[in-house]
Amino acid sequence: MQNQLPVMIKTRRIKKERLDVEYPLVEGLENKSAQQYINSVLMSLVNSLIEQTDYYQNPITEVTGRYYIRTNNRGILSISIEVYWFSGGAHGMTVLKSVTFDVTTGRLYRLQDLFKERSKYVNRLTEIIKRQIKERDIPVIVDFTSIKPDQDFYIENRSLVIYFQLYELAPYAYGFPTFKISTQEIEDILREHIL
Repeated sequence: MQNQLPVMIKTRRIKKERLDVEYPLVEGLENKSAQQYINSVLMSLVNSLIEQTDYYQNPITEVTGRYYIRTNNRGILSISIEVYWFSGGAHGMTVLKSVTFDVTTGRLYRLQDLFKERSKYVNRLTEIIKRQIKERDIPVIVDFTSIKPDQDFYIENRSLVIYFQLYELAPYAYGFPTFKISTQEIEDILREHIL
């Protein structure tokens, strides 16, 4: 698994009136059922994000979307999909969702899957994020008490990146608050071979 080559990814597009969303399509995996599963998860994520925008209900809503490959090596594929919509008003809204897979098996990782059982990962990550909020002087709009057990995350540059949606933690103008946590800082509670 350690020396696995990057996965081939093609860009696909859903283009209709007022809708233009690019999304990734995984190709060339040896395990065809894993490939099919990964692509179905990506497609259903894109569809659910489009549904959140009220594109189908509101005839003036305009939607655009794109994706980011966060990690594509060592058998791990971590992808974020960002969808922006505008229905009039001061500004539009953006949602960012990420998925992380084991490309050999097709397994979709949840945040808890990255950590050893009974590792109290929620407490540990919460403390690191509280420290970063203070160090970086992030203007929070709510009292940050804890991450959720299924908090949004992706893997990038062998680091775990925990992030929050717009308005979930900080003002809109701040964007998506992201917290990069190096593997060294949490390696005692990480499962082996994921990060």
